[in-house]
Amino acid sequence: MKCAVRYYTKTGNTKKLAEAAAAAVGVEALPISEPISEKVDILFLGNSYYAFSIDPEVRAFIRSLDKSLVGKIANFGSAALLNSTYKKVKAEADKVGIPMVEKEFHCRGEFKGAHKGKPDENDLAAAAAFAESLIGE
Repeated sequence: MKCAVRYYTKTGNTKKLAEAAAAAVGVEALPISEPISEKVDILFLGNSYYAFSIDPEVRAFIRSLDKSLVGKIANFGSAALLNSTYKKVKAEADKVGIPMVEKEFHCRGEFKGAHKGKPDENDLAAAAAFAESLIGE
């Protein structure tokens, strides 16, 4: 199964998760500024809430995806206050006709002193296990 990992981060928390997930599936974690140019079965997309929504850059990245190149999107991320971005990402993926994996990975991230040390080693291991669990499906 061919995978790609792309992420968007402002604090570095999601990048840590992306690198753990990418290592688990044998690819490189790249920022969303790097387009998907080859066919992948699963695109692992890391993101977070910024001002109560996904960042406009994440929205633009999803809208730029070619559905003939991306089989499905697996959402993952971290946030200090809010929970999953799944519904926001799915709404954008639906607009371009790319299905979402129903499972996702989400954990707390450190922000301005809240949740200090998060994501921690346990979170990184869980992100890796999440990615590994999907490549066998």
